[in-house]
Amino acid sequence: MSKNTPILSFQDVTVAFSSPDHSTGRLVLNRLNLTIEAGQFICLLGPSGCGKTTLLNCVAGFQPYEGNITFNQSRIEKPGKERGVVFQEYALFPWFTVQQNVEFGLRVNDILASERAERANHYIQMVGLTGFEKHYPSKLSGGMKQRAGLARVLANEPDVLLMDEPFAALDEQTREKLQAELLNIWEKQRKTCLFVTHSIQEAVYLADRVIVLQPNPARISLDLHINLPRLRNRHDERMLHYQSIISGILREGEGSYGEYHSVVTA
Repeated sequence: MSKNTPILSFQDVTVAFSSPDHSTGRLVLNRLNLTIEAGQFICLLGPSGCGKTTLLNCVAGFQPYEGNITFNQSRIEKPGKERGVVFQEYALFPWFTVQQNVEFGLRVNDILASERAERANHYIQMVGLTGFEKHYPSKLSGGMKQRAGLARVLANEPDVLLMDEPFAALDEQTREKLQAELLNIWEKQRKTCLFVTHSIQEAVYLADRVIVLQPNPARISLDLHINLPRLRNRHDERMLHYQSIISGILREGEGSYGEYHSVVTA
């Protein structure tokens, strides 16, 4: 698949949540439209409650929706191995070692034991956990748990990585280190990545495109293309310029760019 081929397409995607007694409802996503090309690193950014995680869950196949979301032109209706999810809460099995956690999805898919071990070791090395294969999650730091969670998803070799604020619970130094390591992995594999974050700096550091959502219901107020080489200098004036554009849109609510505006800057 070429880099310019749409891999994910969102057409009039709508999600509404009702109260427990179904007496009231809240429209979270309303006729949202978006196209993502293969190999792009996309960050979804916006205030709490704007629908970022809901949209990610729709792509993962966890959340029912109206409209159409397609992966390679096939409608997404349930979870699939071509879409791998990295959660904020690590989601490791505490009774499994790192090796066993990374091999879990492969075991479910009936991959032979020898191939499971080889593939798990490859991705454990890739995320920098060599030597910790037999450790249980309780013996790992937060950053190491997230590395293990990433290795487990990568071992299944999905086409799309869905990441829901994976570094939000980490300290700043660990978060920045893992951001750089994630980009190193992404540069090698060029998987399509849809990454949810609250951090403007994180979004500009990581993304090819930053999609800013505004709430009630969610709508795209900015589609910003980040034209900077990687790895990026966090103190580069151009980084600060992009961050300023996003901050201005968020401060203005709907933003001066209206419902949907694509911005490409040099």
